Amino acid sequence: MNRYDYIIAGAGCAGLSFLVRLLQTEQYNQQKILLIDRAPKTTNDRTWCFWEKEAGYFDAIVYKKWQQLWFNHPTFSTRYSIEPYSYKMIRAIDFYQYSFSVVDKYPNVTIVYEPIEAISHVEGGAVVQTANTSYFAPRVFSSVLPGKPVLKKNQYYLLQHFKGWRIRTPQAMFNPTEATLMDFRIPQKKGTAFVYVMPFTEQEALIEYTLFSEQLLTTPEYDAGLTDYLHRVLGITDYTIEEEEFGAIPMTNYRYPVSDGAITYLGTAGGQTKPSTGYTFQFIQKQTASLVTMMDERQPATEKHLQHHRRFHWYDATLLNILAHKKLPGDIIFKELFKNNRITDILQFLDNETSLFQEMRIITVLPKRVFLRAACQQLF
Repeated sequence: MNRYDYIIAGAGCAGLSFLVRLLQTEQYNQQKILLIDRAPKTTNDRTWCFWEKEAGYFDAIVYKKWQQLWFNHPTFSTRYSIEPYSYKMIRAIDFYQYSFSVVDKYPNVTIVYEPIEAISHVEGGAVVQTANTSYFAPRVFSSVLPGKPVLKKNQYYLLQHFKGWRIRTPQAMFNPTEATLMDFRIPQKKGTAFVYVMPFTEQEALIEYTLFSEQLLTTPEYDAGLTDYLHRVLGITDYTIEEEEFGAIPMTNYRYPVSDGAITYLGTAGGQTKPSTGYTFQFIQKQTASLVTMMDERQPATEKHLQHHRRFHWYDATLLNILAHKKLPGDIIFKELFKNNRITDILQFLDNETSLFQEMRIITVLPKRVFLRAACQQLF
C-alpha cells in the first residue's frame, strides 16, 4: 500500500484551493502529499462568479470584473452599482493552470490520475481505493461528492443546473461594463429559471441559462432556452458559439459532514455550497483558509468553524421548503428581495455575513405569511 502524510482526493476548485494554501504554509511544504483525481484538468469546463470588496486570494487570475449589475423581471428591472463590491469571474482553465503552476514547484507532491472508487477508514487513518491501487494517509481531504443523500423530514434536494454559451457577435451587442446577475424574463414552467449575462467585450459574452428544479432538462431543452433568450429578449440572431459549459449543483439543506474521523470533506461535499443560491467559490475560500489556519495551530476540524452558521442554514432551508412545495414562484421571491433592499445588503446577506438586525430588515420584505409558516416548519 502506498503511504503518504496527506491525501487530497479531487483536484477541482476545493481540492486545489486547499492544496495551494497548504503548500504556502511552511510546515506542510515538506510533507509527503498525494493529489488524486480522475483525469487531468485541461479544459475550461466551468466558470466561477462571486463578489468581493477587495483583492482576493486568487485575484491574479480574475478574468473579468464588473461593478454594475442588472436585475430583470417582467414587472421590475433595475441596474445597481455594487460598490464597494466587484462581481468577479474566474475561468476554470485559468484556475487549474495557476494552481498546478504552484503545485509543480513542490517536489513533495505526487499527482495521480485514477478514478476513485472508495474512501474508507482504517486503523491510524484512511485509505483511498482506485481500481488498481490503495493509498493510505493519516488524514485524507476529500471533495468527492457522494450520491444523493437519504433525506429526513424537512430536508430538500433540488438542483441548480445550467448550460452556458460563450458567444461572439459580428456587431457590438453588449456593454462590457455591465453584467446581468439574474434575468427572469423567460418562461418559468420548468422551475425557477433565469439567465445571467457576463459580457467580456462589446461582441463577446457568456450567456448562462439556469434553473432551480428537481430534474435536469434534455440538451435540446437547454439549447432552446438559450436560443429563445438570445432571440426574444436580447434581439441577437447572428452569433457564433465559441465555448459551451454545463453543470449541476445540489441545493439541499441536508447537512454534509465537515469531517468523519481521519477524513475531512471539502467544498460541496463538506457543505460549502449555499443551499438557496448554489454559490460555492467564496465559501470554499473561507473553508480552506480556516482549515489551513486550524491545522497550522493544531486545532481539530470542527463543524462549528467550517459549516454555515445555523441561522443562515435555517433561512436557506426555509426558501428550499417554499420552492420544493411550490408555495410561491421563485421569480417572485427574488423580485421582492431585490426590489425592496439595497444591493449591498443582499450581497452581504448571501455571503452569510449580515447581522441579525440586517437580516430581519431584508427578510420582512418577502411575503410574510408564506415565509413565516415555512420558517416555523423548518424549526420543528
